[in-house]
Formats: sequence, C-alpha cells, structure tokens
Amino acid sequence: MQLSTYLDPALELGPRNVLLFLQDKLSIEDFTAYGGVFGNKQDSTFSNLENALDLAPSSLVLPAVDWYAVSTLTTYLQEKLGASPLHVDLATLRELKLNASLPALLLIRLPYTASSGLMAPREVLTGNDEVIGQVLSMLKSEDVPYTAALTAVRPSRVARDAAMVAGGLGRQLLQTTPKQPVSVAVHPPVSYNDTAPRILFWAQNFSVAYRDSWEDLTARTFEAPSLNMTGSFWNDSIARLSLTYEQLFGATVTFKFTLVNRFYPVSARHWFTMERLEIHSNGSVAYFNVSQITGPSIYSFHCQYVSSLSNKGSILVPDKQPFLWQMTLEEFQIQAFNVTGEQFSYATDCAGFFSPAIWMGLLTSLFMLFIFTYGLHMILSLKTMDRFDDHKGPTISLTQIV
Repeated sequence: MQLSTYLDPALELGPRNVLLFLQDKLSIEDFTAYGGVFGNKQDSTFSNLENALDLAPSSLVLPAVDWYAVSTLTTYLQEKLGASPLHVDLATLRELKLNASLPALLLIRLPYTASSGLMAPREVLTGNDEVIGQVLSMLKSEDVPYTAALTAVRPSRVARDAAMVAGGLGRQLLQTTPKQPVSVAVHPPVSYNDTAPRILFWAQNFSVAYRDSWEDLTARTFEAPSLNMTGSFWNDSIARLSLTYEQLFGATVTFKFTLVNRFYPVSARHWFTMERLEIHSNGSVAYFNVSQITGPSIYSFHCQYVSSLSNKGSILVPDKQPFLWQMTLEEFQIQAFNVTGEQFSYATDCAGFFSPAIWMGLLTSLFMLFIFTYGLHMILSLKTMDRFDDHKGPTISLTQIV
C-alpha cells in the first residue's frame, strides 16, 4: 500500500506506456560502490541510468522495496493499466509499435551475476545499463512517451537497514536471505504523538510474567484499536512512553520506558540512554535497569532480545532481589528523538561485533603466532662453529682420562 501511494500519481497522470526493468539482485549500495559517487563520474557504471534520471520531467529513488511488494508489482501494474504484461527484449522491442493512447506494460529482465560467477558485478551492471540506454534511446527515437521503473527481486547485499521496515532485524553477521519472498503480517509500531510523532516502539513479541505466570501483550499493544498511553510525554532532553493495561494479572499495570538525551563533548554529539523501565501495579513500583539500551540520538535502538531471562541476554536487570516480574521483548526497537514520520531511523544494534567464535579464532591465532615467533627466535639464535679442524696442521686429539 505504501509503494502504491508513490506509484499511483505517475500511473494516473503520466504516460500509459510503462517499462519495468526487473533485475535479479540490486541494492542501493551497488550505486555507491559502482556509481562513481566520490567524484569519479567517468568511472560510473550507471551513466545511461543517471542521464535518464537527469532528463526526466520527474523521478523517484527509493532506497529499498519490500520483497513482497516487488513480487506483486507486476500484478499491480497490470490492474492499474488494464494491460497484460509483455516480456520483451531489444529484438522484440524493435518490432513493436507502441501507441501513446493505448496502455502497454513491457517487462525487460536484467541479469545479475555474483562476483563468484564468470563476470564481475561491475561488468554485469555495466551491461544492464547499456540495455537500459538502448531501450530508452529506441523509444525516444520513436517519440513514444513512457514511464520507466527499475527494481530487483531481492537485494544483492545482505546488510539490512532497520529504517526500511518498522520492525527491522538490524545488523546480523553471516545473515542469509530466504530463497523466496514470504508474506509475513507485520504490525505497525506504537507511536506517541503530540503535534507530531515523537516516540516509536516496536517488538515482534512482547511478553511479561508475574510470579512465573506469563501473558502475551503483543496483540494488546500493537493491534489494539486504542492503546492507553496516558502519562507519556516528550521534550528534547527526556521522553517517557507509558503503556497501561487493564485486567493484567488481576490488576491495572503500567509500563514506563524512560529515555534521556544528553550531549557528550567527547564525541561531540547527542546520545540517548534508557535509564529505567518501570512497572507500576497495585500502588507498588518495580524497576528494571536498562543502561545497555543506548545509542546516538539520530538513530533508533534495536536488539533481538531485550529480556530479564539469562538465556536471552539479561539486558533487563532487576533493581532488587527477589524480583517477581519478568519480561521478554523480541526484535525490540525504540526511538524517542529525531523521529521523522512513523518510520524508524537507522538502528544501532545491541549485538557486539566480536562474537565468542571470533574471540576464539583471535586467541588461537595469537597463540599460533607466539609459537611461530618463539621458533623463529630460536632459529635466529643458533650460532655456527668458530673453530674448525685444520687438515694441514696437527689433528686435534682428545685424551681420555680414566
């Protein structure tokens, strides 16, 4: 639906001849890597595409499109134009006679080959750009108006930006892509607004326990028509998201997420920190310390698990023992400062770069390096003999003493 809001004006008011250049793999990072964006325009792989964007009356560049949206894009265009898609290549296109008054949907498949294949990505992308240039030049020579779109079935690079989806998975090492797009129902984030969206909160699963009795609050939080956020407030230095639930464990329970925004001269930037997570119930207050939830204020924060359970990281630390409450937030994401619209900014992730396996590899490598250095030192310490037997002089005799 979000993609259609961008495409509807172009399809309703623009030319009815639509070209869809569909590539197997493509990411916005490909344009950074091969587009000559650092002043080397002469080395750009996308010269024809850049020229077409510069000459177009209007253009739109989206950093990413969801896989499910791409899989339904052809059907969407077919319904909007009332024309069946026609798979064409350069040879077929030369024989077609397009009419500006009749809608047409032309699909041009563009390959993508990984660097491990016979051709490097730069060479393939250059060839694709030449195909795009030839197709657009052909339509220009025939004076046929058109609307063109370039997208791909899946990204060429695995790293995922959490701003692309409400519940982004964040950065993961050795992340793999699914074999085919899978449609998964994703609920929207909780948004606290005053004059504009101020605080965004999302989790794939939100569960709490009192005296080891667990309740799933996911549907009551993200799918409820009206969520009680009384007590929430926001300003430039402090933000509080208050979520109240009736009849939870037989009482009214309120969860308060408190975040503070501070300027640090050492880094010369603002950083936010979640100071505590409060649980108010039956006139009592319990606290979780959550100092690990922190990051630059221009970013959101994401973590696969924000939980009080030891097997899921124990990011939520009770302020005292014994503690009757437990909580688990899966694929947790929050942003309380520099929110633009109802989408998260790029996420700083709780996952450290050095995993236990990486540490073991480094320690093993250092140990092997120490052995190699010690052995090399011993070899270099060897000294040759400085006295030898002279065959012209008297022989060296050794007297045996009994």
